[in-house]
Amino acid sequence: FTTGEKETRAWTIREGAKAPEAAGVIHTDFAKGFIRAETIGYEDFVKTGSQSAAREKGLLRSEGKEYIVKEGDVIEFRFNV
Repeated sequence: FTTGEKETRAWTIREGAKAPEAAGVIHTDFAKGFIRAETIGYEDFVKTGSQSAAREKGLLRSEGKEYIVKEGDVIEFRFNV
């Protein structure tokens, strides 16, 4: 899902997709300029209440281009175009 002030949207990625491929489903620029994926599991995200709280507790991971996205991952894609 992506979410903003105006809409929340679901995105379908194939099982076994690496992080840049998953990012590219949202926008091709995300895949082209992929730097890393800041990732946390959904359950840990809910328990901590926010991405910043998860970071403070050491639960936020920085994953690279070879990371295989898992069901329930909450990801912020870092990219540069």
